Amino acid sequence: MMATPKRKKVAVIGGGISGLAAAKAFDQQGHRVCGFERSADFGGVWELSRSYPDVQTQSPKDLYCYTDHPMPDDYPEWPKGPQVHAYLHSYAAKHDLARLFKLNTTVKTMQQAKGGGWTLTLNQGGADWDEHFDFVTVCTGQFSEKNIISHPGQEAFIARGGQVMHSSEYTDPSICKGKDVVVLGGSKSATDIAVNAVNSGARSVRMVYKKNVWRLPYFVGGINFKRLLYMRAQELQFNTWGKTPVQRAVAAVMKPLVWANFRGLETLIKLQLGLKKHNMVPTTPIEKEVSCSVPLVTPGLFEHLNAGKIKPVIGTFEKYTDDGLKLSTGETVPCDLAILAVGWKLGVPYLPQTYQDKLIEEDGQYRVYRLAVNPDLPDLGFVGFNSSFCTVLSAEMVANWLVRFADGQLADQPDAAQMNANIDMMLNWKRNERPAAQIYGGLCSAPFHFKHFDELLADMGATKHKRGPVGEYFSYPDYRAYGEYLASTPHYRVG
Repeated sequence: MMATPKRKKVAVIGGGISGLAAAKAFDQQGHRVCGFERSADFGGVWELSRSYPDVQTQSPKDLYCYTDHPMPDDYPEWPKGPQVHAYLHSYAAKHDLARLFKLNTTVKTMQQAKGGGWTLTLNQGGADWDEHFDFVTVCTGQFSEKNIISHPGQEAFIARGGQVMHSSEYTDPSICKGKDVVVLGGSKSATDIAVNAVNSGARSVRMVYKKNVWRLPYFVGGINFKRLLYMRAQELQFNTWGKTPVQRAVAAVMKPLVWANFRGLETLIKLQLGLKKHNMVPTTPIEKEVSCSVPLVTPGLFEHLNAGKIKPVIGTFEKYTDDGLKLSTGETVPCDLAILAVGWKLGVPYLPQTYQDKLIEEDGQYRVYRLAVNPDLPDLGFVGFNSSFCTVLSAEMVANWLVRFADGQLADQPDAAQMNANIDMMLNWKRNERPAAQIYGGLCSAPFHFKHFDELLADMGATKHKRGPVGEYFSYPDYRAYGEYLASTPHYRVG
């Protein structure tokens, strides 16, 4: 019988989706939780001052919720930013999580403490202080630090009255009215902003991006995409990790059928969206590309492309000129407003380089077991590193796994050697078998949601039966079912 774990003082860094999940998980087990959020509000990427107009989820609402707190019935299938923000506040209120957090508080740095745990240097209102914690949970995710870039001639462009901003700074659509807008990037945020700029009265809108990627319509041939790409039966067709010899043999036999399935999906998407007409057909097979970087099609995008209101350009910015913006294609286009939808810097900036060297390999891939812990950094864990298409459920699953790992209560508690062996196997798979899995430093569980959750649940000792063959193989992850799985894990309280 496992010994009763001791009560810990736990730091939770970040008050977004992952921070709220972690705070609830550790508090529920009886730990003393101290949360720190650098902004004045909960919400992370959904905090209203960080949201651009018309932002909405890429995932349907029943895939974007905590297991014990469904989104309201009157929310649309894909909720808007303010609705998600309100939902997160309702979750925090339901579990009284505000009492655990200090807002407007920044983590400046952290150091391993003698005897275990970490000492955090914190700042609030200009005052610094050091505080020791037995365990630290990093929940700042992958969208915390803006990726700021510049191009030659930018200062002179701004001096002449031009504007350059990161996509997260695009909060007032009125700035587009009557202007020539150029958006750099081809992600979901880029297409959202391009569509919004047209709708806000921009004189012209161009979207400049480096390569074509597969874009998924919310409905593929009239079918909600969650019923196509979120199924275990579909997931099994991707080249997953850790296959047994028998599984590899079955995959070899099924390869022609899998090939035909994905070619059919590609054809349907190309015809439905008219990708060829706009020179937007990707060169990479869809099954090799699906990951967290595959965007959903912004409503109105292809309508505006068809009308010529958004002009796509494959290339990048070269320099700002007196006549506008010169692109790598050699073309100079008119530009009053440049919006850089170039994403975020991945990393943990408050973690000193000595520790980052243990966490991140030379090629940028992260050494994390179950996308949650590094064996060379004890008393430290990550929630929200397992990016996916069902972000909220993924965060909650890892948060529950992490508290049990920290307390030594996993049914299969790994040692350092086991974790390193698994990490090396996963890194080899990402580098040599599925390069798309290297996106975001390898911190993406999509499209392998089911397998990732299976591993976490097995570690936790879940005993609930699955949903039967139809529900298990031909339906998307059900938050209610995963709530039952979590409830079936062995219960304990810290002493």
